[in-house]
Amino acid sequence: MSHFIPDKLSVTYRTGVTAAEPVIPRRYTLTHSDVTGELFLNIGMNYAWDQINPMRDEVLGEWKQNGSLFYYCVYVSIDQGQYSQNISAKRNEIFRRELPLALTAIRYGDRFLFNAYPHLNQAPIIIHFMSAYPQFARQENWGTFQNMTGSM
Repeated sequence: MSHFIPDKLSVTYRTGVTAAEPVIPRRYTLTHSDVTGELFLNIGMNYAWDQINPMRDEVLGEWKQNGSLFYYCVYVSIDQGQYSQNISAKRNEIFRRELPLALTAIRYGDRFLFNAYPHLNQAPIIIHFMSAYPQFARQENWGTFQNMTGSM
């Protein structure tokens, strides 16, 4: 896993979202530059589709609620039918390796929200691996932000 460097993260709040409001709807689009290693986190009421490239290597996330329980859903596109099974296997491996870094970046980038609502640190993180290949199409519980990133 790559090491998270806070100085390499740029955060943009889009229309309708502030550093601490609202929790729902609140959607995250995390992209990166392969050249510079920079991470770009857009936080808005909708995903930042205009920031997504054809490689589809972004991490999308959003807060959801079931009764009084909050949980964080993450969506990654392993292939969306665009790649061979071998390429999808490699992308699956890369996403699994880099997701802890992505989650750390999201948690750090939206730390003001977590400061305002500390209970979100205990929210379950559900990862949706989206793929046309059944062996890669999975939904997994990855613990909580507190478990993933420590107390920050």
